[in-house]
Amino acid sequence: MQPPNRFFNYWLRPIATALLAGAVLETLLTGLIQVGVAIEITNQATYSYEFNNDKSDIKQSIQTTTNKLSTSVITTDLIDPLGKITGCAGEILPDYTGFSIGLYEPNSQDLTTTEIAEPVSLTRTESPDIANNNISRGLEPNTENSNPFFLTNGKEGTYNFLLDPQRGQLDRGKTYILLIHPPDKSIYDERRIKLTIGERDERVVAYTATSLDGKPISATDNRTSINGTIDIENAERIGLVLAVLDLDTSVCQAQEVQVVKTGDRATAEPGDTVIYRLSVKNLSSSPLKNIVVTDTLPLGFTFIPKSVRAELGKSPVAIASSHDGRTISLRAEGIELPSNATNEQVLNIAYAAVLTADAVRGTGENLANVTGQRIDNNQTVKDGPAVHRLRINPGILSDCGTLIGRVFVDKNFDGEQQPGEPGVPNAVIFMDDGNRITTDIQGLFSVANVISGYRTGVLDFSSVPGYTLAPNRRFIERNSQSRLVHLEPGGMARMNFAVTPIAKEAKPK
Repeated sequence: MQPPNRFFNYWLRPIATALLAGAVLETLLTGLIQVGVAIEITNQATYSYEFNNDKSDIKQSIQTTTNKLSTSVITTDLIDPLGKITGCAGEILPDYTGFSIGLYEPNSQDLTTTEIAEPVSLTRTESPDIANNNISRGLEPNTENSNPFFLTNGKEGTYNFLLDPQRGQLDRGKTYILLIHPPDKSIYDERRIKLTIGERDERVVAYTATSLDGKPISATDNRTSINGTIDIENAERIGLVLAVLDLDTSVCQAQEVQVVKTGDRATAEPGDTVIYRLSVKNLSSSPLKNIVVTDTLPLGFTFIPKSVRAELGKSPVAIASSHDGRTISLRAEGIELPSNATNEQVLNIAYAAVLTADAVRGTGENLANVTGQRIDNNQTVKDGPAVHRLRINPGILSDCGTLIGRVFVDKNFDGEQQPGEPGVPNAVIFMDDGNRITTDIQGLFSVANVISGYRTGVLDFSSVPGYTLAPNRRFIERNSQSRLVHLEPGGMARMNFAVTPIAKEAKPK
């Protein structure tokens, strides 16, 4: 039986038992109404107001009291606000067999207070209550106040615990961990909620409940931390106190979405094109929307945007793609992925990437992650990273690199080109292997596929008539018409040559 309304239950607190009920926290603060007890409810209001006397302009005040409204209620059953374990969307689970829920002390050796120690020692109860045996009356479904408590299908996942203030179990700062444990090989995930007791007076105990798995506490509330209060009776007057806290929680599948990444080959070399495939499967009980796959390519891989293709259930679907450096974002806009997808309902995405010479210096490993949103409760689901490793063979370009450089007029003799220092066109540089390089109109040159190692270049001054080597006032080793660089495999090195115009001799008079 449910309480007639929350206001009514707020004032009816006759039972002398401490109750911590529920699974995770939509705070419904209610009480228990004892069987067969007549309860008188009286409602009376006092009010006052002021007004001006038209003749004397003097304010006058009136204070009065309304009539009393009284009624009598005789209860016929216990109204007890039990907690309930539900599915991820708040639905009743098809089978609660093997589920258990326990209240544990936190591990004192764990500074984060997220690991459990021993179960909390709870005061024994019984039902039906036997008079004069010093054992308190228990409440359904956990009539003996067992900890942990095993759920049953007949009670549709409800449970309750009784806390004893006389044993300090509602003292300020007291911390518990509520552990929901699914049966072995279950598709559902374990949940842990930390409960911390706060301020307390004769009637109210404050608490904070925090989700330790980062997921929302309940199916109807996206918060992972909730502050609430427990309304209790006067402990000194009735001994064991009734403290009611309704904690409803949801348990979701241990894995709600899955991403798998494969490639069309096990090895590749610079210049090759690799086809990657991503498979996204919905393992939850709800369809998914707003699916986004994020893939990080290895060093030296270049994404080809026009290569993206996708299908769902063997039907082509549109995928929006973007990339920032090596990070690719693939968005399935307007697509719903059916729940518990079969192989025919998997979202398959394929795209291509080209290997550059820099791939030789990378690991060939890339990582894919997926996020989505459940339609039933709008909670975010995610999976990853899915790792794919491609072995990179050096190939013909393995020992090759790139040389770049410039021949320029050095006006301040520092060996570095500054704004206003022009390049020298058609200058010739001879490499140690006999290759001849000519600068462009801006004095720039570059050579690709140069064998790595120590390489030497020499400026041919016969190709730049009217110029000679510019003296370097900072680096003595650069006062030479040759340059020595170390070129790494797949790397790049620079050779700059600084020149200055030959001073013209003055003609004799």
